[in-house]
Amino acid sequence: MTQPFRLALIAHDQKKDDMVAFARNYERLLAPCDIVATGTTGGLIQAACPSLKITRVKSGPLGGDQQIGALIAEGRIDGLIFFVDPLSPLPHDVDVKALMRLASVYDIPMALNRATAEVLVQKRGLLRDDAAENTLTAPRVLSDTQRSQ
Repeated sequence: MTQPFRLALIAHDQKKDDMVAFARNYERLLAPCDIVATGTTGGLIQAACPSLKITRVKSGPLGGDQQIGALIAEGRIDGLIFFVDPLSPLPHDVDVKALMRLASVYDIPMALNRATAEVLVQKRGLLRDDAAENTLTAPRVLSDTQRSQ
């Protein structure tokens, strides 16, 4: 049996409605995923999409971004969708940059806006195991030894 895709969902305050709309539009594709989300974002998505299984961590500014970063470093997140608001100042900008750096270091797919997130879930090129099943599945994980070769 294929392991469910482990997806992290995060949205800045001005992008939370966009994230909820995205989750609603792709609820069928996201339903088989194990989703981890920051506090408020996860609560809003859960209320709008009750079929989704969501584990909530703390709010981003209270350490939720760092908690998700730790999950990425532990190999427990397969992809990240982070709707960033580039026009608002962020008091926890350092945490946001650290999270994006970890996604890059551990080579997991990362979407920072809706257009890229839609490619991630629609186009099969990144995550789909079988287009006929319309589900996301976890990619093969490389060990640290394999990664360094």
